[in-house]
Amino acid sequence: MNYRRLGKSGLKVSELSFGAWVTFGNQMDVNQVLACMTAAYDAGCNFFDNAEGYAAGQAEILMGEALKKAGWSRDSYVVSSKVFFGSQTSAPKPNQHGLSRKHIYEACYQARQRLQVDYLDLYYCHRPDPETPVEETVRAMTELILRGDVLYWGTSEWSATEIMEAHSVARQYGLIPPTMEQPEYNLLSRQRVEEEYQRVYETVGIGTTIFSPLATGFLTGKYNNGIPADSRANLPGYEWLKERLMGERGQVRLNAIRQFAQIADEIGTSLAHMALAWCLKNPNVSSVIMGASKPEQVTDNVKALEALPLLTDEVMQKINSVDISGIY
Repeated sequence: MNYRRLGKSGLKVSELSFGAWVTFGNQMDVNQVLACMTAAYDAGCNFFDNAEGYAAGQAEILMGEALKKAGWSRDSYVVSSKVFFGSQTSAPKPNQHGLSRKHIYEACYQARQRLQVDYLDLYYCHRPDPETPVEETVRAMTELILRGDVLYWGTSEWSATEIMEAHSVARQYGLIPPTMEQPEYNLLSRQRVEEEYQRVYETVGIGTTIFSPLATGFLTGKYNNGIPADSRANLPGYEWLKERLMGERGQVRLNAIRQFAQIADEIGTSLAHMALAWCLKNPNVSSVIMGASKPEQVTDNVKALEALPLLTDEVMQKINSVDISGIY
């Protein structure tokens, strides 16, 4: 496992990390979570990602219980949370979501309680909030850092313009700007990370901790021949995922995935390993967040590091020549 600087900060995060999105929840108990996190930690992962909205706060509770059971030295791992959606799944009250100072403070306190940590290493604004002035959000994050509740703050799924506005506000008022951004990035979704953020890398030097490197499972190839009965796409609440496989755009997506699978086969690796390694080839990626519900999945994903040397310039050119226009 290699470690990369988080943007221009001095913090180093493992190039592969472990996240709780869509895997933690009522279907997993603390022992299963601990097994997955231990597999990641033993493989060299030092970054564990979470959010207040994952499983209505249950994901943070499970990770916190697992961290307590693991007993790892606090300086050996980095833990994060994200604020915006709140942990109330139905009819949230006005200040139980968003990026106001009120909700940011409450959510940070709750995240530290659930995760059973004195401070959050990384704290993300999960989405931009059009109802809250950027200055208020930047001030609130700065205050949390000055209080010692948070070490670094960042954004998630913000536009380049919004990130630059946060930096401009921080510079104008002597506040602390965002250090990192957490965007979606994979073989099927590239524009924001590769094009839109280019000026942000060049001017303020943010790091990226990218999520969904396997495109919610599409890049494992399991949907190439139809939707398996036991797959996530058939679960209640994941109709949006099934919709991505249907219709004309779904066929364009599947055709591209089949071409990627053929390239992976040609170089002697799996589609999933190639997809993860492809993300790591981008020098602006600080860490690739993996998701897993079984330790065996974690162990298998880490093998993607062995595929990195296979992605020569020629292979990368072949991968990037696959037409993904029309997917979104």
